[in-house]
Amino acid sequence: MSETARLTRGSIAGHLVTQTLPMIIAVAAIMSVGLIDAYFIGQLGSAELAAVSFIFPVGIALSSLGVGVMVGVNSVIARALGAGDVERAGRRANFGVVFSSGLGLLLGAALYLLLDPLFRLMQAPEALMPLIREYMRPFALGMPLLLLQMGLNGALRGQGEARKVSYVSLTYSLANWILDPLLITGAFGFAGFGVAGAAYATLAGWALAIVLAWYLLRGTALPIHPTRIRDCHMGESARAIVEVAGPAAFSNAINPIGLAVLTALLASQGEAAVAGFGAAGRLQGFAIVPLLALSGSIGAIVGQNWGAGRVDRARRAMFLAGLFCIAYGLATALLLYAFGSCFAAFFTSDPAVIQAFSNYLAISVWGYAGFGLLIVANGTLNAVGHAGFALAQSFARVFLVMLPLGWLLRGSWGADAIYTAELAANLAGGLLAAVIVWRILRSGPDAQHAGTDKESAPIPTKR
Repeated sequence: MSETARLTRGSIAGHLVTQTLPMIIAVAAIMSVGLIDAYFIGQLGSAELAAVSFIFPVGIALSSLGVGVMVGVNSVIARALGAGDVERAGRRANFGVVFSSGLGLLLGAALYLLLDPLFRLMQAPEALMPLIREYMRPFALGMPLLLLQMGLNGALRGQGEARKVSYVSLTYSLANWILDPLLITGAFGFAGFGVAGAAYATLAGWALAIVLAWYLLRGTALPIHPTRIRDCHMGESARAIVEVAGPAAFSNAINPIGLAVLTALLASQGEAAVAGFGAAGRLQGFAIVPLLALSGSIGAIVGQNWGAGRVDRARRAMFLAGLFCIAYGLATALLLYAFGSCFAAFFTSDPAVIQAFSNYLAISVWGYAGFGLLIVANGTLNAVGHAGFALAQSFARVFLVMLPLGWLLRGSWGADAIYTAELAANLAGGLLAAVIVWRILRSGPDAQHAGTDKESAPIPTKR
């Protein structure tokens, strides 16, 4: 194994803590940007806020593609380092950065050209189209920045540099916190750009994050030198990344799609039910930040040990992570169940909304442990090159359990059917994921998933 694969040595529990704590900060910071954007855009008026509501799912879908690329780069680098092939890891890191930038250019161009047809397909009112264009045109032109940032983050993550990834995420978030009030609503005599200001702040955040990530990579074993692209076996490198990135991107996009459909089903139960569901969902998003962070940090730990043939350490990482998901999920469920009404009062004073908020938490929170097991298992499966299984179990959770159950029960159970469907999906998804990931980790790495592919056999390297 390579000297640079430091996650193949030392305490697994210690690595889980040191890799996850910075990611908790990073995930929370990124999630805060959406709240800051919504707050200042809300100051502009209801039309602007409605326009952003149409933009939100598109942004989530595009970010999911970026996360998929990041996971793919992370996976191939971690396994190559674990196998002792530092040269291959370096080639994959440099190719991943160039690949992500090129994909960003293609996505940005397609989004810019298809902007109007896309939002008309989403039934966006014609009156909101000018506002949507104000935001989405600069956002589309900035897609290469988003994908490049994701590629650089993947190169850092694959080396186990979670703390440096958190610095990059904090830089992006801090730029938005500072620039949003200035560029959206204006300050110090400057009028601001309105909705477009939120897009400009986001682009500035991406640019600053890229500069920092590039600088931080210079101090690692895998610095980025784009000229090395000439030394890469581009077909093999692209295939290795896409095999993980493609399923990972779709897997990340499935959950928001499912929640959007649940919201549509819930609309028949009245405005208060939708408002309570949405407000409780925002609270829930922050409550599960440690689980999201763990799902992002476990990939480098499992990937490096899997590539090194240390299957016992990979299994132990998943086992300890699973125990944390269960313990944290149940503890958080008890807290939110006991104080649901108190938390609701922070969001609204409407008794009907508070009741819906409390009802949702009373049912859904008991599935947090299962959801944690699912997303952490997905992170592990992506890391060992079995992204197809991660996609399949995410698909099954939403489209075979959650949506059919919500549809079938809503006539007799009302809003509780939606909450129960989410609970059942999380419990079933967590159980299925635990069984699948454990069976795969018991099988051990084969030649392909240990980091060996047609490009070259792993060459033990000492540095």
